[in-house]
This record gives sequence, structure tokens and C-alpha cells, in this order.
Amino acid sequence: MNAHVPPEGPSAPALIAVFTTLSERAAAQALARQMVERGLAACAQISEVESFYRWDGRLQQEGEFRLLLKTRAELYAALEQALRELHPYELPAIHAQALGPVYEPYARWVAAQTDQDQASPSA
Repeated sequence: MNAHVPPEGPSAPALIAVFTTLSERAAAQALARQMVERGLAACAQISEVESFYRWDGRLQQEGEFRLLLKTRAELYAALEQALRELHPYELPAIHAQALGPVYEPYARWVAAQTDQDQASPSA
């Protein structure tokens, strides 16, 4: 990553990784782009996974795309709300995991990318 790293300053905020899954790569890409454009996530990663779960009383097995979003812990509620509004699933899995310890220059970069005053407006 060759992005500008903010200079030393106040200690880095708590970071989280927020996960969800989608049935199509294009949907995962669209959601990733929107969350980063809105400044709710600093970056997003998409990986292909195979999911097993019970739905409507039947065991399901499907290929899905896991979307991982890295952000500040304090933005979880706003990020969850945006995901719920835009997600195509009736009941999307949306969950977060605390990240830490985190390399401080990277944590400052995440904080700068998710600063609502600095984030790019939505397209």
C-alpha cells in the first residue's frame, strides 16, 4: 500500500474488521466500493468461501463471497446500518471482530481514511 500515512499524533483508535457474505462477486464489489466511498471503511477485501447453513429447515451449501471491511470501532453502528440498508439478503450476517494489536502507522491510516470530514463524497 503506497497511501500517505498520517504523521505521528494522538494514539491510534480501536479498529475492527466487519464481515458479511454475499452470493455474487459483483454485489460484494458494489458494497465494498460504497462503504469505502462513504468513509465507513478504510479498505475492503473480498474472498471466495463455501458456506454451510440451515435455512427454512433445510441444510444449504453454497458458494459465497466474504466481504471484510476494516474500520474504526466507533463506526460500527453506522457501517452496520448502511450494510443493512444495501444488503440483498433477507437476514445478512454482519459481525465484527476487534483488531489488535495493530501496527500503529496502519491504524492511523485507517483512522484518516474513515474520518468523515476527510472522506470522499459518495458517487
